[in-house]
Amino acid sequence: MKKALILFGLAATLVLSACGNGNNDTSSEPNKGNNEIQKEGENGHAGMDHSGSSGAPEGMQKAANPTFPEGSEAVITDAHMDGMKDAAAMIAGAYDTTVYTVSYTPANGGDRVTDHKWVVHEEIKDAGKEPLKPGDEVVLEADHMTGMEGAEATIDSAEQTTVYMIDFTSTTTGEEVKNHKWVTEDELALP
Repeated sequence: MKKALILFGLAATLVLSACGNGNNDTSSEPNKGNNEIQKEGENGHAGMDHSGSSGAPEGMQKAANPTFPEGSEAVITDAHMDGMKDAAAMIAGAYDTTVYTVSYTPANGGDRVTDHKWVVHEEIKDAGKEPLKPGDEVVLEADHMTGMEGAEATIDSAEQTTVYMIDFTSTTTGEEVKNHKWVTEDELALP
């Protein structure tokens, strides 16, 4: 009887393990293989927290003379995720800062993300006052992507500019997105 129970347990374990795909990732991103790199254009912002739970990070300076003032409307001309391109946007905030594209491996595991748009200077741990340079190694404090907060990252590009936090309705799902972080001036147009 004891042997039968042990054999039954082993058989059940084998059957259950055969049903799994070996991917323990519970995010919404498709399994791209352990050795593949997630490029921004492929999966884009699949793990994005589309509506930011908070406003701008502490210490951000409001833009003195933004092209798109807070409360104004714009059209999104560049898509970071499905449903963004050509959507009408309401400007929730405009800030002067250094904006970066970064490559990072999510802190919670998963495929490396390359050329992620955008992280602002104020979302980088111990960034200091001076802008960072391409190649600098940093730790992210941004939380607008799953696994981003606490992730080690490399700065890919840096630009001093005005960035915008926007509200919009997805053109593909109808989902209302609040406080989307971030878009730059060249990703917006007048309606």
